[in-house]
Amino acid sequence: MVSGKYCLFSLSLIATLMLVFIYNSKLWESNHFLKVALNASTLAEVCLQTLNGEDFDVTESILKTTLDNAACYTYRIQSHYITETLSEEEASFPLAFTMTIHKDFDTFERLFRAIYMPQNVYCVHVDEKAPNTFKDAVQQLLSCFSNAFLASKMESVVYGGFSRLQADLNCMKDLVASKVPWKYAINTCGQDFPLKTNKEIVQHLKGFIGKNLTPGVLPPAHAIGRTKYVHQELLNHKNSYVHQTAKLKAPPPHDMTIYFGTAYVALTREFANFVLKDQRALDLLSWSKDTYSPDEHFWVTLNRIPGVPGAMPNASWTGNLRAVKWMDMEDKHGGCHGHYVHGICIYGNGDLKWLINSPSLFANKFELNTYPLTVECLELRLRERTLNQSETAIQPSWYF
Repeated sequence: MVSGKYCLFSLSLIATLMLVFIYNSKLWESNHFLKVALNASTLAEVCLQTLNGEDFDVTESILKTTLDNAACYTYRIQSHYITETLSEEEASFPLAFTMTIHKDFDTFERLFRAIYMPQNVYCVHVDEKAPNTFKDAVQQLLSCFSNAFLASKMESVVYGGFSRLQADLNCMKDLVASKVPWKYAINTCGQDFPLKTNKEIVQHLKGFIGKNLTPGVLPPAHAIGRTKYVHQELLNHKNSYVHQTAKLKAPPPHDMTIYFGTAYVALTREFANFVLKDQRALDLLSWSKDTYSPDEHFWVTLNRIPGVPGAMPNASWTGNLRAVKWMDMEDKHGGCHGHYVHGICIYGNGDLKWLINSPSLFANKFELNTYPLTVECLELRLRERTLNQSETAIQPSWYF
C-alpha cells in the first residue's frame, strides 16, 4: 500500500488508473467542479482528488448494481458480491447482522453488499409501513442469498419509539434460531456503512474476549425524562411520533440502574439468549414499552448487570462501534459537509477524510442518491482493503 495519511489505493492500481484518467481542461470549470460521466476505472482517482480538497459534482452512482434485470447468479457476479470466505480466521468467527430499514433501497443495497460474506448471517427488518415496492425489492435481493432473510415479524416503526427496539429484538430472536454459529450480533440501519473490513471487524471483536459492546453512561440531564415520564407512540398515516405525557413512571424493575447510550451494539450469542429469556431482561423490556427511545437504554442497562453473560459493568463508551457527527458537537468533529437530519450529519464528500481516519467499525448516516461519491469512495476503498487481506484466491468478479 502507498504510505501517507490519506492514501487509499496501491501503487500498482494508481499507476494503472493514471493512464486512463486524462486531465482534460474542457472537463473542468473555474470552480473545479467535474460534471462528466465517470466509471469504476476513474473513480479511484476522483476519490484521491476529493481527499486532496477538490470539489466534484457527481450526481450519479458509478458502481452500479443489476438487481432489476438479472437472475440471482448473474446478479451476484455482475454486482461483484464476494462469494467465498476469505480467511480461516473469518470462517471460524462468523458474524450476525440485523438490518432495520424503511426507505432508500439503493443505500441499503450498498450497505448489504459491503458487509456481505458467505459465512455470516443477515436478518433484515423492513418497516411494516414501507411501500410494497420497497418490500418487494428487499425480498428479491435477499432471495439471492441463502444466509440472508427477512425478519419473521415486522413492526410499524416510530422514530424514538419502542417499536424500533422491538424490530431489533424480532431479528435477534430469528438469529438465535439460526444454524450459523455466529459469535457476535451487530445491529445496523439502512443508512449505515462499514469503515472496516469484515476481517478487521472480527479482529476488533475478538479483542474483547466475549464481552458485549454497549457504549453508554449514566443518563445526562437531557435524557432523564425519557424514562422518568410515560411516553406514547402515536401512529397515523401522515405523521408518527412519540408523545411525552406528564405521568410519572414506576421505578425500574429489580432495582436496576438505568444507563443511557447508543442504540447500536455488538452482542454475544450468550447475551442474546439472556435478553430473550431471562426474567430480568423481560421485565425491563416490559417496563420500557412507554419510554422514549428505549433502544438507547435497554442494551446498555442489561450489560451493566454483574454476572450477565459478557457483561461490562464499568464500560463507559467502550467499543468504537459508530462514527457519528452530531450537530451539537461540531467543535469536536469540525462540521458536517453534507446536511443534518435529526441533528445527525448525512455525510458529504468533505467528510471523507474524517471518516477514513475514524477508528469506528461503522459510520452513520449516508444517502447514496444525495452524495453518491461519498458512499462509493468508501466502498471502493473497503473492497480493495478486503481483497488485499484475502487468503483465498480472488475471483475476477470481486473487483469493481
